Amino acid sequence: MGDDELVVWTDGGARGNPGPAGIGAVVARPDGTVLAEVAEGIGWATNNVAEYRAVIAGLERARALSARRVRVRADSLLLVQQLRGLWKVKNAGLQPLWAEAARLARGFERVTFEHVPRERNRAADALANKAMDAQGRVRGPVQGRLGERYPLAHD
Repeated sequence: MGDDELVVWTDGGARGNPGPAGIGAVVARPDGTVLAEVAEGIGWATNNVAEYRAVIAGLERARALSARRVRVRADSLLLVQQLRGLWKVKNAGLQPLWAEAARLARGFERVTFEHVPRERNRAADALANKAMDAQGRVRGPVQGRLGERYPLAHD
């Protein structure tokens, strides 16, 4: 039997937004004992995509640790309000990520989403930054002149 209640601190970021992105999550007991950490580079993405990917990774880790109740803490107000169902998910790119996070949340007895100031989320932020650094250079969408992006047909 795992811990009944776990706290999942999550953060995601992208350098350039969009740009090279990473996620961080810390899964801990309510007393602060860290049970798991996630630091993963996710390639080219926006900050909001990274925030959602971090929550998904944190919920998956909490499920693997057999948590029944989870408190997700994040410094992204957009993410927290959308997952609470208070704000609409207007961005088409975020809708499938929202749906996946919501699906995972339904697998627990209870999940609460809490907005925390960035200063309180330093551990998850450090993991996300470590992940961005570790993945090295990430290629994004091709930039340049029209002919470079869309090769011109030649006879």
